[in-house]
Amino acid sequence: MIHNEINIRVRYGETDAMGVVYYGNYSLYLEQGRTEWLRDIGYTYKGLEDSGIMLPVVQMKIDYKHSARYDDVIRVTTRLKELPTAKITFLYEVHNQEEQLLCKAETTLAFVDKKTGRIRRAPDYLIETIKELK
Repeated sequence: MIHNEINIRVRYGETDAMGVVYYGNYSLYLEQGRTEWLRDIGYTYKGLEDSGIMLPVVQMKIDYKHSARYDDVIRVTTRLKELPTAKITFLYEVHNQEEQLLCKAETTLAFVDKKTGRIRRAPDYLIETIKELK
């Protein structure tokens, strides 16, 4: 499936007193990965929201392997797990500059109608774009 990679430099404020990235900050790195994945295929979260679609995270799994540290440059690789339906699932790998695997993760987001708050199908235009790019 379609994937992208982004590099992020770990900032001091993302770490604890030992210079290790606080575990909760990995969710921010994953969010950056999937928003850039979406941008790479021609869409943005803002565009989806403007069209009446919200994408809340409904599930997140992370398997931590090693710690990222202050000033590391980490690479977040984001892949689409499968063609979206009412939900979209992404797979991630995060590596440091030495190519050490820091974590593997998975997030599932639901397509939600902004007006009604109900789950809906992924928009046809998004599904068609994904099919074209496979």
